[in-house]
Amino acid sequence: MATITLYTTPTCGFCRQAKQLLESLNIPYTEVDVLANPEIRDEMIAKTGHMTVPIIMHGDELIGGYDALKKLHDEGKLTAL
Repeated sequence: MATITLYTTPTCGFCRQAKQLLESLNIPYTEVDVLANPEIRDEMIAKTGHMTVPIIMHGDELIGGYDALKKLHDEGKLTAL
């Protein structure tokens, strides 16, 4: 089963909202603080083309940011992941 990975920074409000949404649905995730891990941030940018956080991945598939995650939830598709 693919896991959800959140690339975040400690001060990001949308990162907090994404974590709260996943936690409220009991969906496990792995958090990667890109501020503390600049080499991972560079990998994230190269892989996704996105320079802002959160970047939310499901396995190797890009979900997007918080808005995309919320949209999946609103459409009833998030828990199906």
